[in-house]
Amino acid sequence: MRRIAPTPSAAIQLQSRRLLAGKGGKGKALRKLGIIGGTSWSSTALYYDHINRGVAQRLGGLNSALLAIESLNLAQVAEMELSGDWDGVAETHIEAAKRLVKCGVDGVIITSNTGHKVYEAVKSHIRVPMLHIGEATADKLVADGRSRIALLGTRFTMTEPHVRGRLESRGISLVPVDPTWIREVDRIIFEELAAGRVVRDSQRKLKTLVTELSKQKAQAVVLGCTEMVLAVDVRANVLPVYDTTAIHARACVEWMLAEEEEARVAA
Repeated sequence: MRRIAPTPSAAIQLQSRRLLAGKGGKGKALRKLGIIGGTSWSSTALYYDHINRGVAQRLGGLNSALLAIESLNLAQVAEMELSGDWDGVAETHIEAAKRLVKCGVDGVIITSNTGHKVYEAVKSHIRVPMLHIGEATADKLVADGRSRIALLGTRFTMTEPHVRGRLESRGISLVPVDPTWIREVDRIIFEELAAGRVVRDSQRKLKTLVTELSKQKAQAVVLGCTEMVLAVDVRANVLPVYDTTAIHARACVEWMLAEEEEARVAA
């Protein structure tokens, strides 16, 4: 005699529907984000975690982010960056962005401050919006009333305008960083953090640098490299520390949920 599976009770069915729907209904208005990652894979993993946690917290239930990831090979990208082949870096990112657009994403981000050196080139080749890490960071600094900060990152980010310019255009002045420190921070990023290695001696050096910057009247330090949070404790320093990875990811969550929030208000 064939056994018939029991029918779930009405209470269980209701609980299942609530888990699936959460606060955001069916989530049809949730935007899909394309991520150009891999530079490095460890910071890309942080983005994935931050964004999914943000969406889950806002919508509840079993909701998670709609994402597509193009993970680049950092060895190839870093070689082009360090040799000055920025046309090659741009082309690599442009092709990745085009593949993401073909996947149906509604917007694209680059998960690297240094990679934003080719942001404008990428933006000009795709038909969907891009979210700039410098703009998101500037928004947060202005909201917190920070007008004099120190920017740490690769030598490209610390000395060139692709992120600095976005901050300065909002009236934020940047404390000068000694060239010796610029070289050392750049070394720590490329030789250690980008490879997923956190060296205790380098952590101590970065803590010393933050202390020195506080003596130059910096109001805060911005971690302008998406791996630096692996080595710098944002909660245990003499100055407030702004993690561009987390800031950028939060801005992505806000953008992804914008239509969902509008739909909820309209309902």
